[in-house]
Amino acid sequence: MTRKTIRTTLTALSLLLLGLTAATAQQEISEPIQDAQLVDILPLDGEVFHVQGVDLDSRRIWVTSVDRANRKAYLHEFDRHSGALLRRLELTDGPRYHPGGLSLHGGSIWVAVAEMTPNSSATLEEIDTDSLQIRRRIHVADHLGCVAVSDTILIAGNWDSRLLRIFDLRSGKQLRVVPNPFATAYQDIKLVGGRLVASGTVTPLSGTIDWIDWPSMKLLRTERTGVTDRARPYTGEGMALKGRDLFLLPEDGPSRLFHFRLDDREA
Repeated sequence: MTRKTIRTTLTALSLLLLGLTAATAQQEISEPIQDAQLVDILPLDGEVFHVQGVDLDSRRIWVTSVDRANRKAYLHEFDRHSGALLRRLELTDGPRYHPGGLSLHGGSIWVAVAEMTPNSSATLEEIDTDSLQIRRRIHVADHLGCVAVSDTILIAGNWDSRLLRIFDLRSGKQLRVVPNPFATAYQDIKLVGGRLVASGTVTPLSGTIDWIDWPSMKLLRTERTGVTDRARPYTGEGMALKGRDLFLLPEDGPSRLFHFRLDDREA
């Protein structure tokens, strides 16, 4: 996204002008992710462009990325254990070549593919996890950059997730629009146990992961986040949560999937 290009530029300028290193930027919190321990780092072996979203099951990792030079959108499938690339699906939809955050639900992958500008257009796509065939498309008159799914609804965030658009899962009809009351520009969101878990950036060198009661939008828990040793904000792109296991994909190719384990306190 253009906004992410701006953030990348600002990050580089901050490091240059202020003489910061990733370690210096990390001093605000005791660990890269507050109240979490790093378990492992899995390099993803295969061509990935500007990463966007991530989700995974016991066998596979799905990643979205945008090839900005050629205006192409991609969904990548990796082996969960080795990080080897298994398949790649192009998602480009005319002027819509920016795939955002994604969510797994049942046998489907849900991802928004949008134009690369605010207040534009997007398509919410449901993709079969095994065949990678597109099951259906929902057209939306706004840029959408992330999507969460439950048994009954889809929640999609627009540019920087300033608005959350709620859709009926079965009909695809938009039900309502909810303003985001929090400062974090959410990049990837998931519905976990009836709560909305959202991650994103606050500054070029910091961000948060927020647990939000749904539908009241009450903030239940927030964890501050820093940057990788490549000076990329951990929550600048993809995020997935499986129980206490947190997975973050902050870096463009060659990409690395960071696995953290959260403490056991309740949200």
